Amino acid sequence: MNSTKTLVLTDQKVALIIQRIAWQIFEKHVNEKEVYFVGIQKSGYWLAQRIMAVLGDISSLDLYLVEMEINKKKPHDNSIRLNLELENLKNKNVVLVDDVLNSGKVLIYGVRHLLTQPLKRLTTTVLVDRNHKKYPIKADVKGLSLSTSLQEHVSVEIDKNSAQVFLS
Repeated sequence: MNSTKTLVLTDQKVALIIQRIAWQIFEKHVNEKEVYFVGIQKSGYWLAQRIMAVLGDISSLDLYLVEMEINKKKPHDNSIRLNLELENLKNKNVVLVDDVLNSGKVLIYGVRHLLTQPLKRLTTTVLVDRNHKKYPIKADVKGLSLSTSLQEHVSVEIDKNSAQVFLS
């Protein structure tokens, strides 16, 4: 097994991508008043926070942050939890955020959970799309499309206020 890590995105590049993602989300919601960001635990939640910080500077949207806890190894086990009552998202604009779209399993189960309520609009957003989907889902907004082999692993390493993306 290859144990070397290759830096794919520096913190500065991640910051630029987050700015671009924020503008894309703003364009999709320019006529709206509020947007709820649902960040998939840890990295997706961190990314949602950063996108919201940029959006707060460039728009007058009311922004709300929600954390989604999901078992990434077994997302089908129905143990998905939000730190907000799901009913509060009814008829709202929701952006589901994760760090890496690999097989699509986590993202599609997250979408499935959110769609138990009627939403006004649902947008999926990822930092890196690996293009190895096994499920019929795509990211509406993505930072980087990265073609990799199935044996390679993409990791987003986060330090409180910065992030880097590695391929190993």
